[in-house]
Amino acid sequence: MSEKNREGKRTARERLAVEREKQKAADKRRRALIVGASVVCVLGLAAVVGVVAANAGKDDSSDAGPVVGPSGAQGKDGLAIPVGEQGAKSTLTVWEDFRCPACKSFEDAYRSTIHELTDTGKLKVEYHLATIIDGNMGGTGSRNAANAAACAQDAGKFTQYHDVLYENQPQEIDDAFAKNSRLFELANKVKGLDTPAFRKCVEDGTHNSWVNKSNEAFQKGGFSGTPTVLLNGKNIYQDQTMTPAKLKQMVEEAAKG
Repeated sequence: MSEKNREGKRTARERLAVEREKQKAADKRRRALIVGASVVCVLGLAAVVGVVAANAGKDDSSDAGPVVGPSGAQGKDGLAIPVGEQGAKSTLTVWEDFRCPACKSFEDAYRSTIHELTDTGKLKVEYHLATIIDGNMGGTGSRNAANAAACAQDAGKFTQYHDVLYENQPQEIDDAFAKNSRLFELANKVKGLDTPAFRKCVEDGTHNSWVNKSNEAFQKGGFSGTPTVLLNGKNIYQDQTMTPAKLKQMVEEAAKG
């Protein structure tokens, strides 16, 4: 074999090696995007990493106590925590799990827009709490955080505590929300929430059976995962073109009508 041919084959092998490295890097970036549940103003991206509800196991530590709903709970079986004006023309229904990374991504992207629309009386939000991650990963953090959020609703501070939980969400595999001490620590971030009444509600698991019933409703609802977000009954989480600006426009147009 001539020196020229050997050089040509070596160059070809080098080019192939470079292309393989490029492909590996691209695959790594793609996996990071999927696992990271990154949602930057576009709801559809999080659909890739939404936590699938199918085959999700139930929490083995479910309570058999009486179902005690939080103050002001509404909707079918009293399983929705309402935020905003009752007479708002638009209703946003959110099924969520406080341990769910995709739920955090949705909250991070849409929180300020939702607050603006509820504060101006144009939107009502109905929050439904689920415990899918407890079923899939084990632990009780989803349920305990949901119970604590319901206790915060009793104190009239659901929205503030809801936001604090997502802003301080642990890694999906970290069941930190199972610890009452962590839930109390985060309650300190909401003025006036960490009271003896709130602590007793959390420690007693006052709303645990209510949370379990809410999770059962989610599983029976035929939803694909958390979060599930419906605007006036239409699943907007599946809309690849949805953005905070588009949501705001839709709600404001409905308010004018």
